[in-house]
Amino acid sequence: MKAVRKLLDNIRPHFVEGGKLEKFYPVYDGFETFAFVPGHATHSGAHIRDGIDLKRTMVTVIFAMVPALLFGMWNVGLQHFSALGISDSKDFWDFMFFGAWKVLPMVVVSYGVGLGVEFIFAIINKHSINEGYLVSGMLIPLIMPIDIPLWMVAISVVFAVVIGKEVFGGTGMNILNPALTARAFAFFAYPSWMSGDKVWVNTADGTVVDGYSGATILGNLASSGTTGSSYVDYSVAEMVIGTIPGSIGETSKIAILIGAIILLVSGIASWRIMLASTIGALTMGLLFNMAAPYMITDVQKSFMSIPYWQHLIIGSWMFATVFMATDPVSAAQTPIGKLWYGFLIGFLGIMIRVFNPAYPEGMMLAILLMNVFAPTIDHYVIESNIKRRLKRIKVVVQ
Repeated sequence: MKAVRKLLDNIRPHFVEGGKLEKFYPVYDGFETFAFVPGHATHSGAHIRDGIDLKRTMVTVIFAMVPALLFGMWNVGLQHFSALGISDSKDFWDFMFFGAWKVLPMVVVSYGVGLGVEFIFAIINKHSINEGYLVSGMLIPLIMPIDIPLWMVAISVVFAVVIGKEVFGGTGMNILNPALTARAFAFFAYPSWMSGDKVWVNTADGTVVDGYSGATILGNLASSGTTGSSYVDYSVAEMVIGTIPGSIGETSKIAILIGAIILLVSGIASWRIMLASTIGALTMGLLFNMAAPYMITDVQKSFMSIPYWQHLIIGSWMFATVFMATDPVSAAQTPIGKLWYGFLIGFLGIMIRVFNPAYPEGMMLAILLMNVFAPTIDHYVIESNIKRRLKRIKVVVQ
């Protein structure tokens, strides 16, 4: 690190005021603060001395996503070779190398384009580059289907950074989760690539265009119209381990749980949101189980007959709850508000999943909807607290 420090010190005069590259100082500052602890400090207001800053927070979240990323790459290779019927002749590294070949370009495009847009806005607005996109840059590839073209990923990233974050003032000011904003844009702009019920696993010739699409569990439900338990092509163990089709980061519940533990132990994610989302999803699942016998169509019966607890291990419920519903910027801020916020995300996510077979995954829409209502939830929680305290004051005065 001494060599890096020396290099930065040598080129610093070119970027400070009066230097030839003065306009690009935010870019220099971004690299310097990423590599070393920032040297600036606040000069007014409250001062809190803590061992963690935004950079360390973002790095911890990325570290929590690594298990899902690695398993996702392995699973891409598994699905590919299974579709070809030759998975038995391949080993762990064959799966990993193929998965890395498909997934890593998406990660590179996401970070390259996203940070590029961040740098441009920092230079134009003459402010420091924040580390907020470090997490979004990893989340976006993990919630995309593996077959989506890289140029679509790039456009979705630009939309998410500009419309989802920068227009609100940058990191810490956005009301919508940037990663979900990117997926929502891709879903509505390129619906044939983001149908929500297919996952690309490639074909023998190794081309992208002629990819083999294998239906996910929710996709089978939406298209088959079967009833009872016959919709499931995979065992509970396979759904928990993650050896099933799906978006890159959502399949392995074990990998996601590891990430959840890291976020909870580090204090970054809210256990209230995770717990409340679980209760909301289970509540909606139980209601559907009770209503299933009275449904008319087979598709409705198929969705509503899913054992309520299985909603937690299929689709993206767990990944969305752990890594996106808990976003500290776009989520509710009050303790009681977090409980209502999480409950409604789980409740509405399963409701959308069941009532909209054309799009059998509802967590994206549920979280974005609750992002919009999070300030309202906090407002009424605070107003309720104020009214309770005023009543206590009146009682004491009397």
